[in-house]
Amino acid sequence: MPTDVTTVEVDPVAAADKAEPTFAEKFWKVFRGHPAALAGLIGITVFVLLAIFAPLIAPQDPYDQTQLDILDGLLPPGSQLWDGTPSLLGTDALGRDILSAVLYGLRISLFVALVAVIVGSAIGVFMGLLAAMKGGWVETVIMRTVDLKMSFPGILLALMVLAIFGTGIDKVIIALIIGAWASEARLVRAVALSELKKEYVDAARLAGLSDWRIMGRFLFPNSISPVLVVLPMSISGAIGAEATLSFLGVGVPITEPSLGLLIANGNDYILSGKWWISIFPGLVLVAMVLCINVVADRLRDHANPYLRGKD
Repeated sequence: MPTDVTTVEVDPVAAADKAEPTFAEKFWKVFRGHPAALAGLIGITVFVLLAIFAPLIAPQDPYDQTQLDILDGLLPPGSQLWDGTPSLLGTDALGRDILSAVLYGLRISLFVALVAVIVGSAIGVFMGLLAAMKGGWVETVIMRTVDLKMSFPGILLALMVLAIFGTGIDKVIIALIIGAWASEARLVRAVALSELKKEYVDAARLAGLSDWRIMGRFLFPNSISPVLVVLPMSISGAIGAEATLSFLGVGVPITEPSLGLLIANGNDYILSGKWWISIFPGLVLVAMVLCINVVADRLRDHANPYLRGKD
């Protein structure tokens, strides 16, 4: 007895689009079910927005000396400045509003850390790929340089660089770049050496592709994932290093204080009851680094194949 069979046509493109999750879905999957990581991500977003819109939010431009009045110095939180402007977090010895200084200090701390880590990571990725691809004396020179750099503590190396070149935002960025590239170079070299043993690299060489094209077309996209995972942790370390250098007085100039320098400005007053000068910038610095570290830990766990199945 014949039966009617209904044929359903399936659009392969639509099916593929439906099966492939979007970037938003992948992003949500990483943080879904992890409230601490989600809270850290929200915290990072808030800090970045505060830094970007600091000129619109801050009641005062702390870098404009004409807006500072010595009569407003050392006012406690909740006071009013000489011109009637409220000072929610108090002022420092120069009459600088702490809330405004913290918002502007966020901009400097984030800018220095982001530029240093991005440029340093780019240099490290290139050096790691070059060492793995070329081998021989090129790899020996690069990796021995990495070993030499890793033998120095990061802060000590930065202090040496700043002692040679002087202080300033650009000098701090250079010092952090010098200290940031080596670990990425070692990481990328290890991944690239593993990728070089795979068949697609042999096929590319048989096809006549040069080493540079193989590096850019195959090794780079397949070796960059570990660097992206550790990037938030590198940014967190750069923020802490910049704050340490500024606290020691060899970082950013006093006319454009970052969070570390703001903490140092209140160091002489904290035992005399003027606690707000150092406490509020310190709390913001700790909260920002904590948020970045929590997100970095989540990304690292998600990248671990042994832990990914537990999500």
